[in-house]
Amino acid sequence: MIGAATALVALLLTAEFGSEKVDVKDRGVVDLATYECRDTPRSTLIQRACYDRTQASMIVGIKGAYLQYCDLSPATFERLMTAPSMGQFFGQSIAGAGSGGRHDCGVRRGLGY
Repeated sequence: MIGAATALVALLLTAEFGSEKVDVKDRGVVDLATYECRDTPRSTLIQRACYDRTQASMIVGIKGAYLQYCDLSPATFERLMTAPSMGQFFGQSIAGAGSGGRHDCGVRRGLGY
């Protein structure tokens, strides 16, 4: 038992610490080092929301997938976090009608997807 505990401590001391990275749909791996992330236990749709003020970019975890939204103001992010229904606010104000919504990164940045 002591040997296992010693091995665990040694593993923790030698583990490489770094920022979290997530695989974002249609974007690939994104480093969350510059994002402020919040778990959202009160929402049944959104499990997590991460926002980068400098890039005005939000990454949300929905049903195990991560999606990115662009040109999102800090005020809109805060309204999402405090909305009575995060899912309803997200659908109406951020995601829009699927691909091509007003905060869709591909459309906003001229990527065509």
